[in-house]
Amino acid sequence: MSTELTRLGARVHPWRATRSPGPALFGETLRAARLVRRVRPDVIHAHSAKAGVAARLAVRGRVPTVFQPHAWSFEAVGGITALLSRGWERAAVRWTARIVCVSEGERATGVRAKVVAPCSVIPNGVDLDHYAAADETPAAQGAPLVVCVGRLCRQKGQDVLLAAWQRVREAVPGAHLVLVGDGPDLAALRAAAPGSVSFVGSVGDTAFWYRAADLVVLPSRWEGMALAPLEAMACGRPVVVTDVGGSAESLPPGQAPLCLVPPDAPEELAHAMTRLLTDPALRTDLARQGHAHVTTTHDVRQTARSIAEVYRDVAALQRSEDREPISQ
Repeated sequence: MSTELTRLGARVHPWRATRSPGPALFGETLRAARLVRRVRPDVIHAHSAKAGVAARLAVRGRVPTVFQPHAWSFEAVGGITALLSRGWERAAVRWTARIVCVSEGERATGVRAKVVAPCSVIPNGVDLDHYAAADETPAAQGAPLVVCVGRLCRQKGQDVLLAAWQRVREAVPGAHLVLVGDGPDLAALRAAAPGSVSFVGSVGDTAFWYRAADLVVLPSRWEGMALAPLEAMACGRPVVVTDVGGSAESLPPGQAPLCLVPPDAPEELAHAMTRLLTDPALRTDLARQGHAHVTTTHDVRQTARSIAEVYRDVAALQRSEDREPISQ
């Protein structure tokens, strides 16, 4: 990723951090503060929970800070941890110039949790040129191929997909499932998977697998708005997703009854997958609708323009106020 950013002309300054909050957070926050002092940005954009914690603690509002949760941290946990996470998000808005949500569903989740701050909803976008480009695909399969692209973890729900898979195989003999990605649940998923499931690990270009698929599935337990279904539709493939966060918003109008299922519901997931796998004409129609929808509403160039407008807004607001020097 850093190599690609450098190629595109960005200056890359690495920040060492683990994925989840923990004992290392204090040192990570200090490193973030030192990085900010060295770079002196006009705006800070922190993506996801960990960077959102460290960045806002590091500068405490002295630099306009945009926070983009990509699904709220309190959705991933329960009990006292969820209460603490909600409490942090409510308190951290004092150091947040703007929250950017990728869907109205994500924004509404924050509102229900009483996270009250200026907010912009900017849907995720995909590189339409890349995902629409011709690419090499595997040889035609003798039976339907289902693909799931995502980190192998509880959030993405691959365990629910495996629980549904036996029902799918009974209805569609010979169907094959490919899980694309890596993550902490790899060993457990491998142990639970039958021979009709393949694990291909992380790949450099997911477009290859989207185009190989007859159906792309993402059975997440929580999301802001997942990229994988958007990328799949851009490649001209039908999708089945769970009704979490902005998933319903990512589908074309009218597809929810066929392509949207409850989370943690393997029977409903199996039924939706089987319906599409046994009806090629329906899949073709859904794929056409999905491609048109993504092309008109999820172009990454529009997403970039909207984010740039947020930067201009928060930077202009800061310039109108007395700016406190950055110091430690």
